[in-house]
Amino acid sequence: MVQGSRGSEVESPGQRGGGSDGSVQGDGAAGQRATGGDAGRSTRDAKRLAESPLGGTGVDETPRVMTVGVITPYLDGSFWNPVLTGIHEAAQQHGCRTLVMRGTPASLKAPSLAREQVDGWIVVIGVDGIEQLAGERAPRVVVGTHVHKGSCPSVIPDNHSGIRSAVRHLISHGHRRIAFVGCFHESDVRERFDAYRGTLDEAGIPFDPELVIRTDDNWYPGGEKAAPQLIARRHACTAAIFGTDKNALGMMPLLKAAGVRIPEDMAIVGFDDVPEAQTADPPLTTVRQRFEMLGSAACDLVVSMVAGETAPPDLVLTPNTLIQRISCGCDVLQSFLDEDAAPGEGADGDLDRRMVELLLAPLPLPPDTSPAAVWPGVALVLEAYEAAIEGAALPPAKALERAYHEAVGISSDMGTLMAIVRVLRRAHERRRERLGGDAASAQRVEAFLDSAHLSIARARLSVEAEFVAQLGMLVRSNHDVGLALFSGSQEESLSLSWLAKTKAGWACLALREDASTLVVAGAYSRDGDATPPIGSRYRQEAFPPVDLLPPSVASGALMMILLPIRTARRDWGFLALMGSTLRELTGDEGTLGVWASLLAAALERNELVESLSAKNAELQTAYASERALSDTVRELGCPLIPLLPGVLLVPLIGAIDRDRALQVMTAVVEGVGRHEARFVLLDITGVPAVDVQVAHALGQTSRAVALLGARVVLVGVRPELARSLVDVELGDLSTYSSLAAALHELTARGRRPAGARRRAARFA
Repeated sequence: MVQGSRGSEVESPGQRGGGSDGSVQGDGAAGQRATGGDAGRSTRDAKRLAESPLGGTGVDETPRVMTVGVITPYLDGSFWNPVLTGIHEAAQQHGCRTLVMRGTPASLKAPSLAREQVDGWIVVIGVDGIEQLAGERAPRVVVGTHVHKGSCPSVIPDNHSGIRSAVRHLISHGHRRIAFVGCFHESDVRERFDAYRGTLDEAGIPFDPELVIRTDDNWYPGGEKAAPQLIARRHACTAAIFGTDKNALGMMPLLKAAGVRIPEDMAIVGFDDVPEAQTADPPLTTVRQRFEMLGSAACDLVVSMVAGETAPPDLVLTPNTLIQRISCGCDVLQSFLDEDAAPGEGADGDLDRRMVELLLAPLPLPPDTSPAAVWPGVALVLEAYEAAIEGAALPPAKALERAYHEAVGISSDMGTLMAIVRVLRRAHERRRERLGGDAASAQRVEAFLDSAHLSIARARLSVEAEFVAQLGMLVRSNHDVGLALFSGSQEESLSLSWLAKTKAGWACLALREDASTLVVAGAYSRDGDATPPIGSRYRQEAFPPVDLLPPSVASGALMMILLPIRTARRDWGFLALMGSTLRELTGDEGTLGVWASLLAAALERNELVESLSAKNAELQTAYASERALSDTVRELGCPLIPLLPGVLLVPLIGAIDRDRALQVMTAVVEGVGRHEARFVLLDITGVPAVDVQVAHALGQTSRAVALLGARVVLVGVRPELARSLVDVELGDLSTYSSLAAALHELTARGRRPAGARRRAARFA
């Protein structure tokens, strides 16, 4: 499934519904299994909407609950979330547990993770590494892409019939020069392109490769970047089919900015019917598919395979329908109203069925399913319609408001909702044509229909108002979570206490001890359910532990979600969360990814802080040792050793700064007077470096000693130190490379005649 909606996005409540405000049904591809034609499967789909419109329960408690494992790279967006909802609702109908893992088979190191718990796998889009599941006995089903694996069937939309109906519709408008725009990296777009070429060929329209425009991706940026190519061909074509809605929605503003009028100069048709399609300017004609149907069909299939049924050959197709809006040149509802009335349409039974079919499209309403089972309020709406015709009292206004809210919960598409009212108006017109009627009755019906229009609009607006309120709560919740994670300690992050600021009811954080072992580092339960003990170890094949899951999860009533906690530097482990739906859990399904990222960043930050603290402690210890050594050296100061009569030895060790140089000069001057010394051997062998400032201080010491009639001899002057002293005024200070050399000279000096001693008065 190629979707512009695969990225992270916020989806308005109620967008799971669908409907038809004027549809052209396509025909299925020969030799492929279409789920829309399976009466039993369609019945279950319709009943799910009737019995569990908000993802309710309805599962049977059994000692051994089958687990359907789902691997998906994303949880958010108008594609991924409905697919997961469809899987979970179907699993509930089958009495199965749903375990959703965020990632791909390769990134999750499948089939190792949860291998002992999963009975069958569903892989959504991200099939990288799916061959790692091949060695498992558990069956596999892929959703949204065709992997061409004989033992691994794929559930995809009926791309062929969807595009065929779109191209045929444009041809019916008189278009012959029709472009195709899409990203050919994905198999879905390639299938849609093949259907586009085939339909042109069927109509006798030559294919022009110059009218094929390739985009870089299936999102808005892909359409924006490719816009100049279509603008350059604006005079060579009058219509364009887009591989995805997001490509079309990204390009349409740029087309209009370049002076291309839509649909007058160019008709536009997309594929998917994402929520933004109905609010685009102009509203986008598109091929609608129900993404929940992909999920439910995949779940039905994997459950049947686990039960030992033979897998279907290669592909399972889900139906779709063309939704005609203004971008192709259609009136939003006129095509529907122009259709011939079905036999007996005036009867209440047919009206309620027609209205419910509009809400469900492209999902059919099976003949054995009552319309009221899907939309309970439809009977009340028809009762009010008949009361308006007859002049009887209408049902209570609040009850009618609830009925309209139910309809919005099934389909939030305004065109579909307005089509319901137009069905009633058209039925009344036909009734008057057949049976006649007075003006007062017509006025009452018009007043009722106007009231229905207003009530439906208010119901739809309340959905948006609720959505805006949820966004405000979501922002505050994410702010509180982020603040808690980044202002708290490592223990607080691991304890999962920050989940108290969310709607999560149960969670478990397991960190990696090694490649195959997970250690529970934190657990949370809002209602006091049992949680795995902190420090308990599990092989990743057995995580999360089934025996310690809350009963609602273990039975399949709630969905278990496994989020990898990773950073660029480290794979930390997994956070397990429970929830009936992603939206009920977080307020917005994309928030789970935010929580995982924030937790991973907090863990890494805390680790870095601990590492820095340890390094700081080491540095503090080293500094203390260095300081102690320095203090010891300073305490030793300037030791004076009477080496020979009249000769003082002053051994200096360690660095000499300005203060210590002053200390040395003071001590030497005092020592000369106290010991009546004639020579001072200043040994700097243990001094690591002598800079110019220290050398000047030594020179001052030499001159001060000279005033007392003594002389300073500098001992231990290495060649490099000697070079640094060349330009320093040292007075009568003599230098020797070693103490032995200095003593030898002093001893020899004492044996020389007086004249020789005067000649050698300055020696070096």
